[in-house]
Amino acid sequence: MNDHGAQHMLDAVISIAHGASVPEILDRVAGAACELTGAPEGVVRRTGAGAPDAAGELVVPIDVRGERFGEVRLRGKEFTEADADRVRMLLTAASGSIGNAALYEQAEQRERWLRASHDVTSALLAGEDPEATLRLIAERARLVAGATAGGIARPVDETGAVLSFEVVEPPGPDADRLTGLTVPAEGTATGIAFTSGEPVVVRRYGDHVTVQQSGSGRDLPPVIADLDSAVAVPLRVGGESLGVLVVAKLRDEVPFTDTEVRLALTFGAHAAVAMEFARAEQDRQRLAVLEDRDRIARDLHDLVIQRLFAIALGLESTGLLLDEPRVAGQLRRFVDDLDATITEVRNSIFALQQPAEGLRTRISQACAEAEGSLGFAPRVGFTGAVDAAVPPAVEADLFATLREALSNAARHSRATKVSVNVAVDVQGRGLRLTVVDNGVGLPAAPARRSGLANLTARAERWQGSCAVRGGPDGGTTLDWVIRLPEVR
Repeated sequence: MNDHGAQHMLDAVISIAHGASVPEILDRVAGAACELTGAPEGVVRRTGAGAPDAAGELVVPIDVRGERFGEVRLRGKEFTEADADRVRMLLTAASGSIGNAALYEQAEQRERWLRASHDVTSALLAGEDPEATLRLIAERARLVAGATAGGIARPVDETGAVLSFEVVEPPGPDADRLTGLTVPAEGTATGIAFTSGEPVVVRRYGDHVTVQQSGSGRDLPPVIADLDSAVAVPLRVGGESLGVLVVAKLRDEVPFTDTEVRLALTFGAHAAVAMEFARAEQDRQRLAVLEDRDRIARDLHDLVIQRLFAIALGLESTGLLLDEPRVAGQLRRFVDDLDATITEVRNSIFALQQPAEGLRTRISQACAEAEGSLGFAPRVGFTGAVDAAVPPAVEADLFATLREALSNAARHSRATKVSVNVAVDVQGRGLRLTVVDNGVGLPAAPARRSGLANLTARAERWQGSCAVRGGPDGGTTLDWVIRLPEVR
């Protein structure tokens, strides 16, 4: 190399040394290599990114501290061995700058992951909605990792055999189509990370997803086919896997390095601890609510019901002493009202002692949902051990009958009041659903009876019957009575 070439090389090395970040330095390396060789085109790719060698390219590897960092690719001319030597000399001189910038890049990555862990922990400890916090975990991980997509999969049930993606980032139509996507725990990167508790790195991730979901009938967004490097990190605490965090990059982007995988794993561990703390806090709050409900139920039973019962007995005794039939009849009606009130208070006590997700709650929710079509909220009552006695096998027919009755009341009765009562007898052997409205009553010659036939068939399935009758002053009463199975 002559003096002019040496000076040109020195200028190139100095320009590279002035770079601040890895991408900036690599851009300067590519430009300097083009100038030294006269190549019209040049690019630097980091290890694992980009396409295989193409014909006519000059490819020179970049080694930093004894490890392969990437390669310089030049094209657009006939290259000589002298051109390759110049590029090698350039890379030898520039390797120190590249290595220092890479170390600085790793330090910044650690700082970003730590800030993301702090954001997630702060959100959970502040009592934010757990679902919103899951989205925050996926969002922060995606942004910090420089990934295109991120998601959190959690087990569908206690077996952990199937996981479902509850959160997919970034939000949008593609995320909506992927939310709820299920994958088996066996044979998938997400499932292996969940069961093993170790991070799993995979290439051509989009191809694996496409093949795995080919028979599911799910319409996958086009971006899935372009996903390449991905890492699945377990959200694990105390030996228990709470879920899996998955982040993935597009093709031709720099794959996840070992350092990035370790940082993501540390982030996942912090996030899992915060999630477990939030879950424990939710359990504590739920226990406090249950304790309050139990206290209210005891007070209602020990104080309110006893006083109402004493008042009813007093009124009934007073009625026996009266000679005026009209006054005695009025007192009798008061006693009947008190008896009905006592029954409703007992139903409330029983409801307070049941789980929040019990059958009574779901029936009340189904009735509340009918308010939109009825124009008012139906009155709901319960008698007996509804939550304990009705098995899941019966619930589907019970809910179908209830919804059909409420729908008929909304479409045909023009009612202003509807009452729903679900009763289980003392022995826990019989179930009765009664729906009463104050509408126009039954038509003289109903055109269709398919709805009633369907409800009757559902009742007969459980050795029961279904009857619909009109009142003398209008209104309609539906009685759906079945026999509960002995084995529950």
